[in-house]
Amino acid sequence: MIDESDLQEILASVRRFVRERVVPLEQEIDETDAIPEAIRQTAKDMGLFGFALPEEHGGLGLNMEQETRLVMELGYTSPAVRSMFGTNNGIAGHVLMLGGDDEQKAEWLPRIASGEAVASFALTEPEAGSDPADLTSTATQDGDEWVLNGTKRYITNAPLADVFLVFARTDPTAKGAKGISCFIVPRDTAGVEVGPKDQKMGQFGAWTADVYLNDARVPASSLVGGDAGLHRGYYTAMGCLAHGRVHIAAMCVGLAGRLVDESVTYAKERMQGGKPIAGFQLVQGLIADSQTDYLAGRSIVLEVARSFDAGTDQKLGPSCAKYFASEMVSRVADNAVQVHGGAGYMRGVPVERMYRDARLFRIYEGTSQIQQVIIARQLLGDAARA
Repeated sequence: MIDESDLQEILASVRRFVRERVVPLEQEIDETDAIPEAIRQTAKDMGLFGFALPEEHGGLGLNMEQETRLVMELGYTSPAVRSMFGTNNGIAGHVLMLGGDDEQKAEWLPRIASGEAVASFALTEPEAGSDPADLTSTATQDGDEWVLNGTKRYITNAPLADVFLVFARTDPTAKGAKGISCFIVPRDTAGVEVGPKDQKMGQFGAWTADVYLNDARVPASSLVGGDAGLHRGYYTAMGCLAHGRVHIAAMCVGLAGRLVDESVTYAKERMQGGKPIAGFQLVQGLIADSQTDYLAGRSIVLEVARSFDAGTDQKLGPSCAKYFASEMVSRVADNAVQVHGGAGYMRGVPVERMYRDARLFRIYEGTSQIQQVIIARQLLGDAARA
């Protein structure tokens, strides 16, 4: 773990990168649905593809609290930029951190941390979204190989991925969470096909697509964790998602801060009846609500991150943070559009784009409704399942 002085240097560097290099390109990213190659290369040079990965494998080794502080800086601009390296640091990279054996970590984590390899987390399916225990993709052992079949849906970075962390059912007789394992599947594996990129509402520049597995054969060494990882995939996935929920919550906080800034600037500059609309109390109320929401979100995310690092809460807190922050940023985005009035509904105005971008946060890494269920069951125990 790096010390506070080093972290401050990293945060300052990322802040400059975001505000001086990326913010001026936001409209271009939205219109072209692509991240400029120069931005991608700079992110690699800054170590952003591996900030949450261990130092011994080429990452920066940030803990959860440090990661949230960095991600809040990244959240200030287009979410697509964070998404470019988010799966490497998050749900894909953490599969290997949490479940991989030493050889798998040594082979893949340095490549993922440097950005040489883009990793994708292939869990969601057409019939298994918020509840991955229902997944139907299969992995059947055939001698010293595993044969994978199935379809994965909405897989982030799939069009760019060099390797997929694929979750499949290895025990067809097991129900629910049992009998699921995870496999390292290089993109060039025969039988792996990536569909066309999805056409989304927002977060342009962040690409998702379906991934098809048709008798895709991988060696036995591709089973994450080796023999010890057999049928442990679901539990590895849940650990990765808990980390990812805190990460996404921090993104929401960063975006909320940007939305407040856009609202304040517009309210000061927009004239109505010869005076700025900042003088109107109902406009003041919208901005006050948004700032309060932003500070509440920041506080809960940092507190949850500290508990995550301490190991005292790695399930309830992450769901609370993700649920609150994703709902919070949607409220702040709605207020920002309202402050802007008709201008806020026009393409090319930052808050219009952010309004579209913010909507996804309430869906991925587990919908708000799934977070409600997790929170309630953690508090109510068996009584919630009666």
